[in-house]
Amino acid sequence: MPSKKSNKYGTACEYKLAEKYNVELERSSWHDGIRNGVPWEFKATAHKHADGNPGNFKVYKKYHEKLQKNGGRYGFAVYRIRGRGCQVLKMKSVDAGNLPLLRWHGGGSHRNSKQAKIAIGDVF
Repeated sequence: MPSKKSNKYGTACEYKLAEKYNVELERSSWHDGIRNGVPWEFKATAHKHADGNPGNFKVYKKYHEKLQKNGGRYGFAVYRIRGRGCQVLKMKSVDAGNLPLLRWHGGGSHRNSKQAKIAIGDVF
């Protein structure tokens, strides 16, 4: 279960991504917003976690498949914690059909879906 702080930073990154890519936020189980009829899903991760390990993006299979089927896009953001907030270091948009190779595994039980982790370096 993600921490409240990581959720706070992820939400802040979503707003920055929505602004950068002119996406109207529209919460759904499988996407975060719409732009010109195209669904968008936003993913954010810390550059480094508190334990020193690099961050990664988590993608859930059933939502990814629906996003891909509907011609959707991902907006990715990498951030670092600065004081009581976060600083976005990088942002990038990727067509849902052009993600790096995904290796699905368990661990997404709270979303009733398999998940894949994508390394920062595989996106940027």
